[in-house]
Amino acid sequence: MNIKKGLHIQWNKEVYKIIDFLHVKPGKGDVFIKTKLKNLVTGNILEYNFSSKNKLKKARIESYFYSFLYKKKNSFYFMNEINYDQIEIEKEAIKNNISFLKEGTRVTIFFHVKNEKEKIFLFLKMPTTIILKVKHTEFIKKGDTINNANKLAILETGAQLLVPSFIRIGEFIKINTENRYYMERIKR
Repeated sequence: MNIKKGLHIQWNKEVYKIIDFLHVKPGKGDVFIKTKLKNLVTGNILEYNFSSKNKLKKARIESYFYSFLYKKKNSFYFMNEINYDQIEIEKEAIKNNISFLKEGTRVTIFFHVKNEKEKIFLFLKMPTTIILKVKHTEFIKKGDTINNANKLAILETGAQLLVPSFIRIGEFIKINTENRYYMERIKR
């Protein structure tokens, strides 16, 4: 198999993306390939040396846009935006932060395709930013903001986030979902 950056491989019963590689020809011994791999489910990065004898299996990865429909107990339900198929994903299988997930949010869901009938859920990618309404926050008087302090806000999804002291109940805010931080207030 030709190893190249961006290639998805199945190794040790997991799916990895090759981030970097280098062919190494030592003075003695067999040629090997030094790789840097990213686990698609956990996001962990590891380095591994494959000998020329290793047989690597290419993994087929597909992704689709889905809309979040609703949550029921520990299951999340999504609808494919093209064919309207609905899928259920257990909360434990979703590794990233889903506390900002609200009805109608468009996400990308990645699958490992073993064959035409078997697709295995790998991970879900949230949008980088999302706009949510503030449901509850403390009221701070104008003179109490000496050091431009932040305060805790509860958002429409139930998520808690630190926001600037000028944010009030009912306002909409833009949030970075990857780093969990307030970006700006949105006028609606």
